[in-house]
Amino acid sequence: EVQLVESGGGLVQPGGSLRLSCAASGFTLRSYAMSWVRQAPGKGLEWVSRINSGGDTMYAGSVKGRFTISRDNAKNTLYLQMSSLKPEDTAVYYCAKSPYSYMSDDYDSRGQGTQVTVSS
Repeated sequence: EVQLVESGGGLVQPGGSLRLSCAASGFTLRSYAMSWVRQAPGKGLEWVSRINSGGDTMYAGSVKGRFTISRDNAKNTLYLQMSSLKPEDTAVYYCAKSPYSYMSDDYDSRGQGTQVTVSS
């Protein structure tokens, strides 16, 4: 059974940093494209970043240069390092698994999410 468990969210001041983790089980994380998506209050799901099986990465324009996606193959864990956080980054952050190894907007599993709140 595929499971994705996010952690690392919290309250942070503008300009601060957080690192989100997504522990994967039931599959080999490095074999699939993985994404981080977020949902702000009252808004729809927004794609944030993606890494494919080859390690190539992509970022939404709103986070490029501030967020870094990575994975630890030994721990089967996906990360999102977030820096220079802004109030508009406030959202529930989810990791999502693609059914494919290449970059894709398709997801077949998603975690329960972790809340990130950026506020002074």
